[in-house]
Amino acid sequence: MTSTLENEAKEANTLKNGQPRPVKVELFSPERRRPPKKAGMEQHFGPTDPKVDALKLPVIGKPLTKLFKSRPFQFMMILPNQAIFWIVIIGGIVGGSYAMPTGENNFGTVITWFIWFCLIFIMIVGVGRAWCMMCPFGGFAEWVQRHTFWKRTIKPITANWKWPEKMAKFGILPAVGTFIFLTWIEEFFNIAGPGYPIFTSLMVLGIVATALTVMLLFERRTFCRYLCPLTGLIGSAGATGMVAGFRTRDRDKCLSCQTKDCMRGSENGYGCPWFEWPGSASSNLMCGLCTECMKNCPEDNVGLFLQPPLTSVIKPDRRRTDVGVAIVALLGLVVFQQFNALSPYQSLDTWLNSHTGFQFGAYGYPNPIDYLGIIALASLVPVLLTGVITLLLAKKTTSQVTDTRDSGPRVVPSSGGVALLEAPAAIQTTKTVKTSQFKTWFVALAYGIIPLMASDYLARQLPKFLSNSPRIIAAISDPFDKGWNLFGTAKLHIANQHILLGNGVVAVQIVVVGIGLLASLYATNKIVKNELVQISKNALATRAITLLYVLALGLTVAGLYYPMHAAF
Repeated sequence: MTSTLENEAKEANTLKNGQPRPVKVELFSPERRRPPKKAGMEQHFGPTDPKVDALKLPVIGKPLTKLFKSRPFQFMMILPNQAIFWIVIIGGIVGGSYAMPTGENNFGTVITWFIWFCLIFIMIVGVGRAWCMMCPFGGFAEWVQRHTFWKRTIKPITANWKWPEKMAKFGILPAVGTFIFLTWIEEFFNIAGPGYPIFTSLMVLGIVATALTVMLLFERRTFCRYLCPLTGLIGSAGATGMVAGFRTRDRDKCLSCQTKDCMRGSENGYGCPWFEWPGSASSNLMCGLCTECMKNCPEDNVGLFLQPPLTSVIKPDRRRTDVGVAIVALLGLVVFQQFNALSPYQSLDTWLNSHTGFQFGAYGYPNPIDYLGIIALASLVPVLLTGVITLLLAKKTTSQVTDTRDSGPRVVPSSGGVALLEAPAAIQTTKTVKTSQFKTWFVALAYGIIPLMASDYLARQLPKFLSNSPRIIAAISDPFDKGWNLFGTAKLHIANQHILLGNGVVAVQIVVVGIGLLASLYATNKIVKNELVQISKNALATRAITLLYVLALGLTVAGLYYPMHAAF
């Protein structure tokens, strides 16, 4: 199969005289992904192809098309967030007191931890990678890399390294590891506590500096695809969203396209910064909504498609193991953030610090051992339960593998008594091998709990939003803590009010997780019906037990919010 695909890709980029097809503008190296075979394409992509193209809708279709094809579009989406986060950085450094935390009133702390981190989860669930389209971290680094805000430049400022293939096979897992590490940093310095505003500034600066360094060394948005601390969470949780991303309108046109401008770039735009090809896209996992493919397509064959919620959860054309592992790891992390608000955790952490010597003045929480240990244990719960389910319900299946080998030349006699060499013959041997069912069941059921995981993250952010988000009213008038009153709102009484407190917050948290649980039950039921019943011993038992498994997880994470008492 690999050689066939290679030949197809080679033929698509070769002229009739055998010479390589010239490409007008190529910003980076061509995308390494190869187009799919044409045979069976409808059966392969049909179930996941969305039918609603937002750019073909009446009233809004033409204005959106004109907007997305405009080169300044993404710059204008990034610019407001870029301005806000530089105010966050400067405000945390020059404003506030270094003698005591003043984060409750600091603009950077309020906008970052009380508002943005909550709103981003709402955005993820609704629109997928909409944040990536307007992200100031990757946006700033990309401006430097391209040495322009929106114009098409020929030669970027980058060493143009490729992300190593050995690392690429881990998919989004390095990004999940980065997120877990940064969460520990945030907890250790109590950055979102709220703590000292300068720590928020330094964390944001660190992300910007890392993004810039990676993008000056590696091609395109390597940082955004493989290392950004949010990309694993946004990519997996975004599968619940209704925006399917930019995809091809006619896959046949993509397969017969001779230039692949969407991947390579042209005078109209850059090759896909996320290394995606609309011709093979079947989920919204890695579409950064940057609109470059749409700008480049000479056939006007790229649209912005909408889909029913949970489509990318229930029926992607293939399920990725790295996404499955990421889902349970991210669930383990948010469960830790719930458990660390309970009194038993405080005792455990204090005991560990006293026995390991992990204490640095006022800092020492959380101890890395219990931090990683609890995440690992919480992540292992769905893994072990899936293992038990697989053991009880999965059919023991085998597959036939055919091995073709060369027999080598053979000497045969001829009628004239002269020995001749006969051409090598192909010898086929068929053997039966056992196939692993655990991976199939684990990944499928992990996808099923995406809505639960996403809702748990949103619920965990709600206490800060519902209790302290009105403080932004005062903070915008004094962003640098200098006693200013720029807009006359610094002394308004409403800035000290709360949307909800105490039991009201807890009730909202449980409702949010409940909605996620219902969505997970629905998605799991569909996944089991479509994919697992056929390889199970008993269809009814499979559906019942898998739904009980999801229900148990959901009730557990929802139940933890009651003893937490709306803790930050």
